[in-house]
Amino acid sequence: MTGTITFTMIKPSAFKAGYTGNILAKIEEGGYKIKALKKVALSKEQAGHFYEMHLGKPFYEELTNFMSSGPVVAAILEKENAVEAFRKFIGATDPAKADEGTIRKLYGKNLSENAVHGSDSDESAKRESEFFFSFLEMI
Repeated sequence: MTGTITFTMIKPSAFKAGYTGNILAKIEEGGYKIKALKKVALSKEQAGHFYEMHLGKPFYEELTNFMSSGPVVAAILEKENAVEAFRKFIGATDPAKADEGTIRKLYGKNLSENAVHGSDSDESAKRESEFFFSFLEMI
């Protein structure tokens, strides 16, 4: 059975460019219910903890530097088959390869600055949601 929640983050470059409202509107228009939402600035250490599964990979340092370079908007979204549906909805990781009309195609700059994060599994959605939100914020 697939879960009904996923986690997303509007990344620093999209936040800085003023795309937050447009991205959140597109998410709601796509049938996702926003269950929790907050703006937060990650420290380098916090970004490292969030992306610890990538520790030792060539892009880890660049990723954690970027994700701690400015505010992000974190959100828990609800919809049937949320993880799989949302990953399709936001488009390919590389905006140049993303389908027309997807969030990454519309608002992403490149492979690193691709506008939004989307959980890759139900387990990741749970872990990522709990990283950013307390129990009271998630109900």
